[in-house]
Amino acid sequence: MRISPLSAYELINKDKLISNGWKSPKYKLATGLSMDINLSIDKKKIQKSLKLSHNWAERSKTEFGNNPKKALFGIVQGGIYKDLRLESLEGLKKIDFDGYALGGLAVGETQKQMFKVLDNIVSFMPKNKPRYLMGVGTPSDILGAVKRGVDMFDCVMPTRSGRTGLAFTWEGRLNLRNSKYKHDDSPINKGTTIRNINVYSKSYINHLINSNEILASMILTINNIVFYQQLMKKIREAIKSNTFDVFYRKYINVI
Repeated sequence: MRISPLSAYELINKDKLISNGWKSPKYKLATGLSMDINLSIDKKKIQKSLKLSHNWAERSKTEFGNNPKKALFGIVQGGIYKDLRLESLEGLKKIDFDGYALGGLAVGETQKQMFKVLDNIVSFMPKNKPRYLMGVGTPSDILGAVKRGVDMFDCVMPTRSGRTGLAFTWEGRLNLRNSKYKHDDSPINKGTTIRNINVYSKSYINHLINSNEILASMILTINNIVFYQQLMKKIREAIKSNTFDVFYRKYINVI
């Protein structure tokens, strides 16, 4: 049976629905489930949440962990606290997942804090199973994470940035909303030939953005996805040729 978030909340706690003053069904659902909808740095709250997350992990393994066509990942939580991250990881390793993800990062902490968490935890993760950093990130986030031993990523950054006028290139980021591109007839990325998006000039895309034309978002989204694919391909090639450190130093402060 399919139910809406509001119906779910009503099933969980009808009395609270009547008494509270929240207008959004999502807030009502979160309240009914006793969920903290805000990012917390309270160590006691995070430690309490670890137990709940671990219980869900065990149930997920029981329910979904025997499908040979799929890989089930355990998600390591613990905020920015090393001891909690290690506690979470050790519990998940006992359950024995196909891979291990790092959750709860890129949600408001600084890049320096995120990298410190990776420095503290990645070396303890199984070396024979993939390591997945969830919701990350910028090109420099990815380079820094790979340098620390992470294998996999996912993020809305390429598409979301494209919709706001930001293009990723090997020469750096371009905010094509800026007026300085109004008369710039050069392409955003000379090396990209997919769908001929390199025939569109920066000035033309600037005009499209300022005219609220959807074509600008489409062009920049394609450009950004292609750039991210190129980035990951070059990273793999650099790792295979044992030149990743050179590649890292060349681009970490550029892209």
